[in-house]
Amino acid sequence: MKKHLTPADYLKKILNAKVYDVAVESALEPAKNLSRRLHNKILLKREDQQAVFSFKLRGAYNKMAHIAPEQLKRGVICASAGNHAQGVAMSAHRMGVRAVIVMPVTTPQLKVDSVKTLGGEVVLHGESYSDAYLHAVELEKKNGLTFVHPFDDPDVIAGQGTIAMEILRQHQGPLDAVFVAIGGGGLISGVANYIKAVRPEVKVIGVQMNDSDAMMQSVAAKKRVTLADVGLFADGTAVKLVGEETFRVARELVDEFITVDTDAVCAAIKDIFVDTRSIVEPSGAMAVAAIKQYVSQKKSRGETYAAILCGANMNFDRLRFVAERAEVGEEREALFAVTIPEERGSFRRFCELIGTLPGGTRNVTEFNYRISDSAQAHVFVGLTTHGKGESAKIAANFTRHGFETLDLTHDDLAKEHIRHMVGGHSSLARDERLLRFVFPERPGSLMKFLSLMRPNWNISLFHYRNQGADYGRILVGLQVPKADSKAFKEFLETLGYPYVEETDNPVYRLFLQT
Repeated sequence: MKKHLTPADYLKKILNAKVYDVAVESALEPAKNLSRRLHNKILLKREDQQAVFSFKLRGAYNKMAHIAPEQLKRGVICASAGNHAQGVAMSAHRMGVRAVIVMPVTTPQLKVDSVKTLGGEVVLHGESYSDAYLHAVELEKKNGLTFVHPFDDPDVIAGQGTIAMEILRQHQGPLDAVFVAIGGGGLISGVANYIKAVRPEVKVIGVQMNDSDAMMQSVAAKKRVTLADVGLFADGTAVKLVGEETFRVARELVDEFITVDTDAVCAAIKDIFVDTRSIVEPSGAMAVAAIKQYVSQKKSRGETYAAILCGANMNFDRLRFVAERAEVGEEREALFAVTIPEERGSFRRFCELIGTLPGGTRNVTEFNYRISDSAQAHVFVGLTTHGKGESAKIAANFTRHGFETLDLTHDDLAKEHIRHMVGGHSSLARDERLLRFVFPERPGSLMKFLSLMRPNWNISLFHYRNQGADYGRILVGLQVPKADSKAFKEFLETLGYPYVEETDNPVYRLFLQT
């Protein structure tokens, strides 16, 4: 029968791990802003500072350093969603050996390019890590290569465990819990083995995405569970089946598991940026998202938590999505569908109501409207909030004042798609003129616009989205009778906001004008 390694065995392996030929002892930094907000001391273990922007090179190099030289000469192979791939490629380059890297086709291009730059031979195969793994096993046998597992190997686990060794050396004061993202389980296995051998009172809390929670499901079922599908937002932890050894270790040593969702992770990416001015990948922010959730649920104060920022390999174009969802994830933005009577002055009355909502000033973050019905207007509205749980109260307040409201803050269809699709052709938009304005981002800008408008000019289209700048860009459709052309010109001059008229724009004619 195979002998299981104990925490004491792993402690010895971690203390003797060979990682510092390629890895650095990453910083353990206080997150000052987040700590102040959460009323607990939050420490960030900066594994995003490694040469490949991830902790993975620790385990990869330690494993390869333990492969017999004659085996190593034939080359190594691995399967990876990206970060382990870069660790293996860099280690192979340092050792002067061949490295074949099998990566899922969904891997961000940034990671693929990085592996190639480090000298790795990239093979793209399958939709997830598990698909890539099966293909890598075939190539291993076919080409006589040595497989370097990303997580289910004691030498890989020991390499990752050096992170815990550093944390406990860098912070020798009170430490209540260490939060660790879980994909296949190599990182948390190394961390848990070291911490439970040295300071067993410190909790080890595993974090998984709610759509990639193979370890949690496996521990609950007391056997390894294979997921049919995994979410790909946090691609670094998108694993369908955890390892045998990592499952055993996690089941025995991990104190607690937490799942987080996409919006919470986006909010955590922003929190980390505010404190460090660094942008981590989704998997790298999972531990911080979990700390926020943990503090909210436990109502803890004055405790000390460490979060391992395990990676920072993210495609730049993904930042648009992250920024969009961060405010909703923190519930600093609430989204609503509001029904307004299609009658003179109702839009202005609604805007005035926003300005008098209980709880202090709120900024409009988004406003989408297109005339479509002669009796009612359906408006998509985004508002800043002062904390969680406010959206339902705001919706009730709107309804109480005669504006029927649907709270969309937690509606994925609204957040991902509908907010970008409000509009279209309208047979009611007669005499419509379309203008792009630049409004100063300050209270009263919109009310100035509305108060200077003639009462008989109807707003038939309105689109605004806060871009975080000093000025907001707004698209407005106004129904202005031809006889009012001179008065309309005077209105624009009096208003004093920069504008471009787009009434003759062919895009407008194709998609918005009847």
